[in-house]
Amino acid sequence: MPIRYRLMLGLLAVAPLGGCATVGIKPWERDVLARPEMALDAYPLDTAFDEHLYFSKEAASGGRGFGGGGCGCN
Repeated sequence: MPIRYRLMLGLLAVAPLGGCATVGIKPWERDVLARPEMALDAYPLDTAFDEHLYFSKEAASGGRGFGGGGCGCN
């Protein structure tokens, strides 16, 4: 194999390692990521309401692992 191909192969083997060099959050970027909109559950009250409706309707067929008849009175 010519040296040119060996050099190219070596460069291609090492190049993906450089992509992990800047992983992380800088201290001045944490305020942006700490906003309520960036949370996994930005609206917990709405999510709780939607989940209550879901398991109230689907409990008769075993939805979400809750028991009951689906009337919402469990």
